[in-house]
Amino acid sequence: MRLKLFKKYFLLTVSIVGISLVALMMILSVVLNKHIADSQYKRQSHCCEQISQSFTDFNYLEHGENFLEIAVPLSQVLDSDVFITDSYGAVVLCACNEWQEAGKCMHSSYIIPSGILSSIGKSETFSRITTLNIYKFPQYVTARQMDENAKYFVFTTSPVSETSGILSRISRLYYLWAIIPLALMVIAIYLMTYRLTRPLKSMSEAAKAMAKGDFSKRVPVTSDDEIGELAASFNMMTNSLSRLESMRRSFVGNVSHELKTPMTTIGGFIDGILDGTIKPESREYYLKIVSDEVKRLSRLVNGMLSVTKLESGEAVLNVSEFDFYGLLCTIMISREQHIEEKQIVVEGLDTMQSVKLKADKDLLYQVVYNLIDNAIKFTNESGKISFSLSQNADSIIFSITNTGKGITANDLPYVFERFYKGDKARSNVKNSTGLGLYIVKTIVNAHKGEISVQSKENKFTTFTVIIPKEI
Repeated sequence: MRLKLFKKYFLLTVSIVGISLVALMMILSVVLNKHIADSQYKRQSHCCEQISQSFTDFNYLEHGENFLEIAVPLSQVLDSDVFITDSYGAVVLCACNEWQEAGKCMHSSYIIPSGILSSIGKSETFSRITTLNIYKFPQYVTARQMDENAKYFVFTTSPVSETSGILSRISRLYYLWAIIPLALMVIAIYLMTYRLTRPLKSMSEAAKAMAKGDFSKRVPVTSDDEIGELAASFNMMTNSLSRLESMRRSFVGNVSHELKTPMTTIGGFIDGILDGTIKPESREYYLKIVSDEVKRLSRLVNGMLSVTKLESGEAVLNVSEFDFYGLLCTIMISREQHIEEKQIVVEGLDTMQSVKLKADKDLLYQVVYNLIDNAIKFTNESGKISFSLSQNADSIIFSITNTGKGITANDLPYVFERFYKGDKARSNVKNSTGLGLYIVKTIVNAHKGEISVQSKENKFTTFTVIIPKEI
């Protein structure tokens, strides 16, 4: 398919160039042929006019020698035959050498057709390509009446073949000199065609590799034109597909792990209860563990459903006006017990002011709840959580900072990805699904907002959310 495209493009371009050159030569031939014919007619017409004006009252017996004195030089200069006929078409005088020597020539053996004689006028010169029934090959013929009574006519003729010879020589020179630029043009077209089709070949190979699951191939970007832009766009698409494939594999692996662990625990404890391995007095304890694992599975499934709805656009934002500070206080009151259990110091709430915005209150409740819940989980005993809330003309800026072990530099770029759980999070918080921050980012993006994170290990972690005041 690629070779066919290359051949088609190359042959089509070369054919267009070749046809253009041939058409140009044909046009040039027509123009030159007309120009030569017009020039020949003009010279021969001038000759006829001079002779007819020189012998207004012509009598060939009296003026024969005078005619030859004028006609012979003109015939030699024009390289044409010059002769005079009577009204019947018979040649009575001719400027050729044969007539001068013998008083007759080949022209005197023929009669000019009467139809041609009747077409010759006194004031206008007759011009036509014809054989006059004298010549074997076509001639440029011009003729004129020598007197008002149309008793005599003067003719000048020259062979058309001479013009054809000139055109033939011009054509040979044209094609000879056209070979060099044509060869250069063919080489240039070949290189240009190869340059245009090479990225397409690379894209085809990369697409076939992607179809087999290999996303490592890239198309070289060798220009900054449309082909280069296409190659760059193709590479961007490949990178995106590679990331999606990596995320898909990670998603499958994480989901399998997250589902397998609680289900194994649930299955093991239930089997222990059924076969009597777990004593009756311990059943309540293990049933509580089973209940916690079931709740964990429920949270995981609900989280995945929420992510799916947000990503697919099925979740419609229910926009309403509310006080963001009031929402924050409501969530903090609901988490007061956990804050007191870890003796966490809270700063910044008492200095905040009311901030109104139009957004989906329930979804932003989920955002703030997740951020506060994470802050409480990962704050060290007797640690500190600080809040900041400000606004500008278009947006509100909310940040939450907690002390603690923080997030490592290696883990920081991945905190908003699905099922991200650093080693400390996995070991310390077993009921985490790893979807919280991903859901937070998805909700913020749905509100055309931004979220970022900063962290210094063993010191602090800060999440900052910027939400437009009105969706």
